[in-house]
Amino acid sequence: MKPQETFIGQPVRSLQTMLRVIAESDRTLPSVIPDGIYGQQTVTAVSAFQRKYGLPVTGITDQTTWETIAAVYEPALVLVDEAQPLYIILDPMEVISENQQHPNLYLVQGMLQVYALAYEGLIAPEVTGVLDIPTAQALRSFQEQSGLPVTGRLDKQTWKHLALQYPSASLIAMEHISDRNPEA
Repeated sequence: MKPQETFIGQPVRSLQTMLRVIAESDRTLPSVIPDGIYGQQTVTAVSAFQRKYGLPVTGITDQTTWETIAAVYEPALVLVDEAQPLYIILDPMEVISENQQHPNLYLVQGMLQVYALAYEGLIAPEVTGVLDIPTAQALRSFQEQSGLPVTGRLDKQTWKHLALQYPSASLIAMEHISDRNPEA
């Protein structure tokens, strides 16, 4: 559950939202529905939190309980929220061609390895940071499958499609890996 950006003037709803996020990251704590009412569900969640964090178990949110919940909430939010997006920097009109070295190629080659796990017909290049022949071939295959101009080079359009398609490719790759290693 991603909380709203602010619940200014809604302290009970803020408390409940923090408790819910904490419960999502720690399944030993009960969850609460942020309804803005300090009812039995909230008392139970506050009491469980207080017990877990060594606070006096009252079910009442005093200043110490509030501050402890707020302190636990921030790292819990990182765990339950979406992963931080990654933005690479390519200069306007920059194109990385064969035999060029570039730090972003490490990322691209890693992504192409995931695509090779997810989709047939794509051969994973080694991660070298250089747009070598295998990387250019993998980029060509990706570009062709994505309906892009087939150049074997890394440009912003190719990066955009690599980045947009990566989440679904990584899920497919994870499924393929778990199918091969059912104990993993």
